[in-house]
Amino acid sequence: MTMRKVAIVTGGVSGIGKAICKELVDRHVFVFIADINKQDGHLLEAELNKDALNARFVELNVTDYKSVEHVITNVYKEFQRLDYLFNNAGMAMYGEIYDMSIDKWQDIVDINLWGVVYGTQVGYQIMKEQGFGHIINTSSAAGLGPSPISAAYSTTKHAVVGLTTSLHYEAEEYGVKVSTLCPTFVDTPIFDKATAINIDKTAMSKQLKKQKMMSPQQLAKIALAGVHKNKPIICPMPMRKTMDIVFTLFPSLHRVLMRMVCKVSRNARLT
Repeated sequence: MTMRKVAIVTGGVSGIGKAICKELVDRHVFVFIADINKQDGHLLEAELNKDALNARFVELNVTDYKSVEHVITNVYKEFQRLDYLFNNAGMAMYGEIYDMSIDKWQDIVDINLWGVVYGTQVGYQIMKEQGFGHIINTSSAAGLGPSPISAAYSTTKHAVVGLTTSLHYEAEEYGVKVSTLCPTFVDTPIFDKATAINIDKTAMSKQLKKQKMMSPQQLAKIALAGVHKNKPIICPMPMRKTMDIVFTLFPSLHRVLMRMVCKVSRNARLT
């Protein structure tokens, strides 16, 4: 067994995933960059291996269970350990429920929920047997409260929080740690790559980017600090506290804010 810690990061080529890969390498962890984007994956692999052998790209479509199983088990067979599994791959989707189709639901559930379930199921089996390891599933602040006009996205992220926080306590007895990462507004390509259903995505992105954005690098440091403390939910604290206060202590203000989100979003409707 290698003494160097080993991590797999799905969706590791860009945004939060890329920042986590870099932060892990800075902490002398060997990283598998698992992503569907081969070109950018190999570029990041070369960047991380500039000074030493620190990372390897592996092509992965998280919606394919057999592929997820193959990648994770092969990493374990080669290194005889799996210290961190970041189930981070995901997509964003804007649109009102009445504009949604079942195909669109399938798209987002396959990536944001089943992709996390597949990784968690395979990774947990390995970590339970080896008696250690940490699974980190990327959710969102949208998984901690309502998110009108992106209800499908919010649905998947709430499910990830439920899965992860439940397993956090199940896994304790076996030496396995489990956390969910709940980012707020992070300056990543996810907004530009989002699926927009009957909404002007440019107008929506401009509105979202008016929020105070955190850099992916800042979030990666917060994420790793939370992992070190084995927090069930890792969320930038000012936002988490604000959400708790607004949702719990000031429900009328909360309703005003949610209605404002609806109004702003509907101003960006195409029809």
